[in-house]
Amino acid sequence: LIELRSRLMRSIFALLVGFGVCFYFADPILGFLVQPLKDAFPEGEGQLIFTKLPEIFFVELKIGLFAGFMVSFPIIANQMWAFIAPGLYAQEKKAFLPFLIATPVLFIGGAALAYYVVMPLAFLFFLGFGGEAGGLEVQALPAAGEYLSLVMQFIMAFGLTFLLPVLLMLLHRAGIVSRQQLVAARRYVIVGIVALAAIVTPPDPGTQVILAVPLLLLFEGSLLLMRLQERSMRKSKAAEGAEAEEPAEQTAGEQPAE
Repeated sequence: LIELRSRLMRSIFALLVGFGVCFYFADPILGFLVQPLKDAFPEGEGQLIFTKLPEIFFVELKIGLFAGFMVSFPIIANQMWAFIAPGLYAQEKKAFLPFLIATPVLFIGGAALAYYVVMPLAFLFFLGFGGEAGGLEVQALPAAGEYLSLVMQFIMAFGLTFLLPVLLMLLHRAGIVSRQQLVAARRYVIVGIVALAAIVTPPDPGTQVILAVPLLLLFEGSLLLMRLQERSMRKSKAAEGAEAEEPAEQTAGEQPAE
């Protein structure tokens, strides 16, 4: 319990430091996050508004917490690993470490895809509905709070869905799911991925395809990694069996003849 409390306190301290630093730099971070929206507007026409007096303050608080967690996550993950690792065998550490490394890499990959590809296309799609209706000008006036919530939704949705290989490989490693089961259920998985892409993305077929295609590729890549993992496990078991047979043969050879 003392060790757990120590790791938790260090993680909380790292999160608070990250929050403080990111809250101090909230304006530049917000400027970075609004860049896709700025590029989607015609030159010189983009703007963010706020309809409530404390809205911008809470926007900066959200930015500080969201970015602070992203910045401090490596330290938090390191503290989690430092707490769990002593209770694992060397072979278990070797098996678990790639998942720990792959998690932030895949999350950042998904978040980058959302920021650099999906969000610009989605904002162009949304702004395309502006114009005139009934003789009145229909103009986009996005609120800062709503825009930040949408950006966070994009980043979290793409980042978390890109962790699909990690989830599948952990389930396979634990023996809960086999590669054969996933291959047999491939058509259902494809339907589920398409449905997930439709739920977490705006009602734009383009952005849905942009999310669905990488997820399908990640799923197929997970099946390939499972095959390699099964082959490695078979080789390890065969080597262990051979090592176990050698002492038995030596003992039998050393027995005196009657």
